[in-house]
Amino acid sequence: MRTLIVTEFITLDGVVDSPGGGQHPRAGWTFKEVPFVEEAYEIKGREQAEAGAMLMGRVSYDEFAPIWPTMAEFAEYNAMPKYVVSSSLTDPEWNNTSVLRSLDDVARLKEGDGGDILVHGSATLAQGLAEAGLVDRYHLLVFPVALGEGKRLFSGREQGTLRLVEHAAYSNGVVKSVFDVVA
Repeated sequence: MRTLIVTEFITLDGVVDSPGGGQHPRAGWTFKEVPFVEEAYEIKGREQAEAGAMLMGRVSYDEFAPIWPTMAEFAEYNAMPKYVVSSSLTDPEWNNTSVLRSLDDVARLKEGDGGDILVHGSATLAQGLAEAGLVDRYHLLVFPVALGEGKRLFSGREQGTLRLVEHAAYSNGVVKSVFDVVA
């Protein structure tokens, strides 16, 4: 059984919308509003090195696919299997990308062999995965920002208990929190 990890940049008020760019009025809040401290992003390199696959929703796919293949720092992601949960995507162009049509397909993917499955961005997908009980772990970089509105990681319909398994605070106010889902 594979471990499904939701990895997010998140604000103190729970918003995950447009951390690097996008439609939110304060898009890019991770680098526009908080000083860069390299060690705060160590977990991102570790995720890429350890992951066996990347899972995303259609909106994240549409945002990542034109950009990430051109970025040398994402070489491992570009080479690994990628899965998009979408009812409308038919012919993904990003190297080694397959389309899954439902959360049942995600559950089957999880049951297979291979390394961790990382869910990047994709707030709506992350909520659905959590509500279906498919999330095993959360990797959260919590930024000292409050946006007030925008897509949130949790819908309020999730239930369960989380256990903190890794934690660190950085000089720019970012806090790394890694949680295992235990119930």
